[in-house]
Amino acid sequence: MGRVTAPTPVIPVPPADLPGTLGALRAAGHQYRTVKQELRDNLLARMRSGETRFPGIVGYDDTVLPEVERALLAGHDMVLLGERGQGKTRLIRSLGALLDEWTPVLPGSVLNEHPMHPLTPASRAQVAEAGDDLPIGWLHRSMRYGEKLATPDTSVGDLIGDVDPIRIAQGRTLGDPETIHFGLVPRTNRGIFAVNELPDLAERIQVALLNVLEERDIQVRGYQLRLPLDLLLVASANPEDYTNRGRIITPLKDRFGAEIRTHYPVDLELELALIRQEADLVAEVPEHVLEVLARFARAVRESPSVDPRSGVSARFAIAAAETVAGAALRRAGLLAASDTPEGRPEAAVARVGDAVSVTSTLRGKVEFESGEEGRETEILAHLLRTATAETFRAHLAGLDLSGFTALVEDGAAIETGELVSAAELLRQVGTVPGLAKVLDRLDLGDAPTSEEAAAAVEFVLEGLHLTRRLGKDVTDSGRTVYGGRG
Repeated sequence: MGRVTAPTPVIPVPPADLPGTLGALRAAGHQYRTVKQELRDNLLARMRSGETRFPGIVGYDDTVLPEVERALLAGHDMVLLGERGQGKTRLIRSLGALLDEWTPVLPGSVLNEHPMHPLTPASRAQVAEAGDDLPIGWLHRSMRYGEKLATPDTSVGDLIGDVDPIRIAQGRTLGDPETIHFGLVPRTNRGIFAVNELPDLAERIQVALLNVLEERDIQVRGYQLRLPLDLLLVASANPEDYTNRGRIITPLKDRFGAEIRTHYPVDLELELALIRQEADLVAEVPEHVLEVLARFARAVRESPSVDPRSGVSARFAIAAAETVAGAALRRAGLLAASDTPEGRPEAAVARVGDAVSVTSTLRGKVEFESGEEGRETEILAHLLRTATAETFRAHLAGLDLSGFTALVEDGAAIETGELVSAAELLRQVGTVPGLAKVLDRLDLGDAPTSEEAAAAVEFVLEGLHLTRRLGKDVTDSGRTVYGGRG
């Protein structure tokens, strides 16, 4: 097997027409702005132009995003508070798009110092000596974002910095900034720094961050280094962590200008929009199957058997859709070409029966109440059946489905299942009165393929079973048999 290598990250190349010296930068009329001024100006510009401010963020337009915008316009550092899988990190990362695409820097500065606003004594001397002839570099906004997942073993050195013993050995004094090996926060100077799961940070590390927020300077091993750092600090936290794994110390919490509560999608359409946007589907998943999965995720989230403090991530529904698509692709790969009309391969189209597999594969994404131990799969299976029945009623209520129930009269049965081809299923049902209306209700009415028609037929059969109009058995070979009255 050949060796797999990670792709080399693409570093954006500055346009050739950007100024190359400090003098040219001044002549171009460039004005120094802090990060928060930059974010405010660019956010206002997007508001006035009608441009999308936070692309890819679903379900927060009327709730979370206005609060984020108010915090940015006010120049506040912020903490996003919410259960897992509510898109906190995604939202934080989207803030980088509000920075200028390119910003001038002193070449080689680990602190991304602005040529018009140098921080360290060495940089100030460099600017004073070279004057307008000082060469400058340009930093893309994608390089101005730093992030750290807080863990109990995170050190002050990781976030803030530490003394470099080699530089001390070279004769530099401890008061010299050149003796410091800077951590992640100073290296993100003139950018946005995010701390995910802030309560997991040890309290002494939170104190170091407090100094950054309050005084905009850093302390390393008792030595106070006066560096007026320029950054937006954003943190995320789960409410459960305040009393479970740790807490945000009160002085630090007080320094954040805004505490913003996030939430899961408030309605079914937003849940569906999120799945459509985020799921990487390897097969066609009809809308009614996606709706079953969206309802399923919402039912799990609201179930009294599930621990509400940990939440049920939006990734649950996304992974469910991807799993169902994988099941459809597996069926298409295993079925022989002879099982389909004209010997063509089976197309990969998901059916509602493919959703059964998610109850076991996604069980680990859900935290159950302590009294439900051993019943996890049973609970999920029940909630999936409930979601399927609700979707069935939502789309097919009031429709005459007697043509389907007539298929199993006089002891007849219809077999479907994971490895039953669309052609085989359709051969069993033949011409069914009412199928055209079913296809229309499920938005499959315009010349559906045989695989899409089979997906609709299986959905009707399962819905009739769940509403007690058909019986259902599962054979030892894994096939599902519908027949008789439930």
